[in-house]
Amino acid sequence: MAYLALLEDLANNALRRERVFQDRADLLGESTEWLLSRYRFPKNVLLDLCRDLGPVLERETNRTKAIPVHIQLLSTLGFLATGTFQREVGDICGISQPSVSRIMPAVLDAIISLAPTYIQFPYRNPQQAAIKRDFHAIARFPNIIGAIDCTHIAIKAPSTNEFNYVNRKGFHSVNVQIICDANLLLLNVVARWPGGTHDSFILQNSSVGVRLQEGAVEDGWLIGDQGYPLKPWLMTPLTNPRTEQEQAYNRAHARSRSTVERAIGLLKGRWLCLSSMGGTLQYQPEKACKIIMACSVLHNLAIRQGIPLQEPPRPDSPMPDAVPLPPLNAAGIQTRQRIIQTF
Repeated sequence: MAYLALLEDLANNALRRERVFQDRADLLGESTEWLLSRYRFPKNVLLDLCRDLGPVLERETNRTKAIPVHIQLLSTLGFLATGTFQREVGDICGISQPSVSRIMPAVLDAIISLAPTYIQFPYRNPQQAAIKRDFHAIARFPNIIGAIDCTHIAIKAPSTNEFNYVNRKGFHSVNVQIICDANLLLLNVVARWPGGTHDSFILQNSSVGVRLQEGAVEDGWLIGDQGYPLKPWLMTPLTNPRTEQEQAYNRAHARSRSTVERAIGLLKGRWLCLSSMGGTLQYQPEKACKIIMACSVLHNLAIRQGIPLQEPPRPDSPMPDAVPLPPLNAAGIQTRQRIIQTF
């Protein structure tokens, strides 16, 4: 009879397994070096982030042992910084892998909500003055308001439109547009296009590209490689420089444009989930794009706080196949020729 009673209890779901809570260490009490190595920020910046994100991440719950805001933040930062498995991140923070998976989308959205504060393109003259001055100090190239390039973030093969995400290197990716200033601060990030999308198409269909084409900036230009079309607001290098002035122009252009390559290398070096060292993002494109945007916001926060990180070499190597040159633009040619004459 006892066995029958036990079976009846099981059938009626009367026996419930007791919830087991892992011990949560005081991670914020660890040394600055330890926090930087695992979460990329010192304690004071982490506490500021908890304060800023707290109103969004604190939730009412009928359960005990709700996951504190700082554990939600640290578990997400731990994944972004290392690209390691969620189970390992959860073990350090004292929560389960399903808990890490459940809380990460909310933390990403909360970080992305800070983007208007941390990622701003300089459309107004007062914003542009310091950027132009810093770029000019590199190689005397005038009136640069940003250096532009794209980078591929590897993702797993998506369930829909898989072919569109295959880039020219043959792997699935999101093609991310980056514009930065001379101090490697990100001025614009576009993370929504499949890896098979051409860099110039992304710029043409971005808010920055549209506004610059409409004349939002009267005296300034981006600098990009030969994959971009020459425009009055976008300076590219000469394909076959002949005179000393043209060669000097190309050298100054290359030195100035290298900032965006360094910015991309620093972004991926700080947040290894975006680099080949962290492997492929095992998420569908929509979530992968949120991860990219959150890392971009955190990248700028780290630079503004002066948090050091030794710059690694840029993870991406140049695409092996040649890129067709875009058509020339008469107004762009005239603008570029005026710059060349200054050298």
